[in-house]
Amino acid sequence: MEGFKSGVRLCYRSRRSLLGIPGVKRLSCHSASQVGEEKPDAGNLSKMLDGRRSLLQAGQPLPHTHPHLVEPGQVTSGISREEYSQRRECLMKRLGQEEGKHHVVILPATPRRYMIDKIPYLYRQDTDMLYLSGCLEPDCVLVLHTLPGSCAPRHNSVMFTPRHDPAQELWDGPRTSPSAASEVWGVDTGLPLTELTRYLGHLEKDLGHPVLWYHASSPPNPELHHRLQAWLAAGRQAGTASPKSHIHTLRLIKSPAEVELMRATCRISGEAIAATMRATRAPVAENHLFATVDYHARMRGADHLAYPPVVAGGPRANIIHYISNNQLILPGQMVLMDAGSEVGGYSGDVTRTWPISGDFTGAQRDVYEAVLEVQQAVIATAAHRPTLDQLFSAMCAKLGKVLQELCILPLSYGDGQLMRAAYQFCPHHVSHYLGMDVHDTPLMPRNKPLSPGCCITVEPGIYVSEKNTEVPSRYLGLGVRIEDDILITEDGVEVLSDSCPRHPDEIEAIVGEDYK
Repeated sequence: MEGFKSGVRLCYRSRRSLLGIPGVKRLSCHSASQVGEEKPDAGNLSKMLDGRRSLLQAGQPLPHTHPHLVEPGQVTSGISREEYSQRRECLMKRLGQEEGKHHVVILPATPRRYMIDKIPYLYRQDTDMLYLSGCLEPDCVLVLHTLPGSCAPRHNSVMFTPRHDPAQELWDGPRTSPSAASEVWGVDTGLPLTELTRYLGHLEKDLGHPVLWYHASSPPNPELHHRLQAWLAAGRQAGTASPKSHIHTLRLIKSPAEVELMRATCRISGEAIAATMRATRAPVAENHLFATVDYHARMRGADHLAYPPVVAGGPRANIIHYISNNQLILPGQMVLMDAGSEVGGYSGDVTRTWPISGDFTGAQRDVYEAVLEVQQAVIATAAHRPTLDQLFSAMCAKLGKVLQELCILPLSYGDGQLMRAAYQFCPHHVSHYLGMDVHDTPLMPRNKPLSPGCCITVEPGIYVSEKNTEVPSRYLGLGVRIEDDILITEDGVEVLSDSCPRHPDEIEAIVGEDYK
């Protein structure tokens, strides 16, 4: 029982430590990384002390209902009302630079999804909707629009939510009512969801054929899209386009508050994997290690894991996205674990490979050290702010050289042949953007130079199939990947996941430590 109590105290202290983030920040629309301090809004703080607010109910944590998660002035953990407002303003300013005087943005929430009849999956909000509103509830729609007689970035923000439904809330819990939307999310107005199409009809008349920004090709809420079809088919808009590329451009560069959340989630991800190393001894089931990393992430303050982890023992490490996690890992084998936590809507993504018996074999250490050498070279290159594609080229060039040193590739290969051959042993990109999603801002090109405030992964690997008859037999079946999360800074890079050991000597020192 004492162990359980100490674990609970660890979780509480860890989560509170994440909330030491400036409560009120103001973003610049020119760059989300340019942030200046403002005094806290005294009106908002006084409302927090108003007894009437204790009666406010919502479908997500609030400062007075979950003070261990959300601080006064924040909508979600670590992100203030002011920052969400500035994100909306920055988007409308970008859209105002496009053709057309008036603009309307429609962002639906992701609907609740069910695994079987009446049993829902864990809810995850559409990321763009979350970024602009902080709304964590289904069945809502955020509408942003310019004002009659004025141009962007001046705009109105309206959140449409379902009306109070006691029968539904008996099963799913409280929801934020239209009348509470402004207080919960900081939008200008809250209206019933049933008024959405009527409101849009009035906007068309008032704004005179505005440009509509709505992701119609792959809507996050098909049911809502069906309801909007007649209105969209009327064609009274000046044009329709997806706002996603504009939103992803804003999401790419992290604000100081976002950087703190990224530091927290990447630190927790690394610590959870390190704790799993300590709890490893041979033989072990892959799903036991899955449970261990999940437990340690949550006990350190994570909301949950950011994605289904890869826990691949032995030759299964050659399956890049192996998530079955249902085999036994035998003495002498390694395990490749790719796992990350989610904290306040921001994701970590860390990979380590370690010997479950505690000591690398000679061949295992050779491959591991080769991958580590490649990773450190790529991280050093990232400090010069290349593109992701340039990082990939640097990885292939360096990987080819170390594969020659391992006698896996012939010394006779030239540079071009070497890079092509290296790709056969690491058939994935070395990096991707990281943030609210694990594979963040997918619409951002890989040929864009990195900028301060951008978070990326660096994840080279070497995968040697058991069926490869052209390599030394001691390497057959080995799969190694080392992945860390880095922040591009003005001075270079910051490795956010340094909480997890990566040097082979450090790994050997802690594997199985819980049993020693």
